[in-house]
Amino acid sequence: MKVVFHDDFHRVYAPDPSAALDRMQAILRVIKKRVKIINALPATEEQIAAVHTEGHIRRVRLAGVYEIAALAAGAAIQAAEIGLKEPVFALIRPPGHHATGDSAWGFCYFNNMAVALINLFHQGRIRKAMVLDIDLHYGDGTVNILGGQDHIAILNPGGTDRRTYLRAFSDFLQMERADIIGISAGFDNHAEDWGGLLMTEDYRQIGKMVREVAEENGAGYFGILEGGYNHRVLGKNVLAFLEGMTGI
Repeated sequence: MKVVFHDDFHRVYAPDPSAALDRMQAILRVIKKRVKIINALPATEEQIAAVHTEGHIRRVRLAGVYEIAALAAGAAIQAAEIGLKEPVFALIRPPGHHATGDSAWGFCYFNNMAVALINLFHQGRIRKAMVLDIDLHYGDGTVNILGGQDHIAILNPGGTDRRTYLRAFSDFLQMERADIIGISAGFDNHAEDWGGLLMTEDYRQIGKMVREVAEENGAGYFGILEGGYNHRVLGKNVLAFLEGMTGI
């Protein structure tokens, strides 16, 4: 399986958990022998401006994080394009699902998922997309940018127990159809992370459900990293998700 990554993602670019030292390495230690690394390329300003305002882009530049944020958005674009043909994961940071068109919070700068999907729409390569956000936190930025459109379906699954959570996920997949499924893959809802809800095998099951529905309907699918902050379990959770996506 291909994983889009860049060594610059090892950089500590901000004093927040998503930029913590060794977060990327905690994942790579576990998955690197099982994947093929594709070098990430930055998004162009034109691609970013298709989603974000000029003022927002300027503020990101002033914050000194434009280059790393553009690299993350570019890796998401690559993952979406590859995902039309085969499963792929973008191992990126900073995350993006709290970034709206003109603002951002929660360790995000550009909305990586929105930039990736809007790029595919503008190229005429898809007519309908599905976004599944499995991060602990509601992907308000993604909903702000992409929500309310007939050609985009978005799920932020909820539930106070694993069974309810996975059932909501499964039901949504069965109801919706799309040319591509993008998973905002946060792993901070794990039992040993901030959310304390899901087990490692649940991430494998989520990947498997996406794969089965995508194969049944001839859809592409890809994942991009959002949250996940317990380095001790983060790598095995990502690996479980990738195993589900590939069936290997």
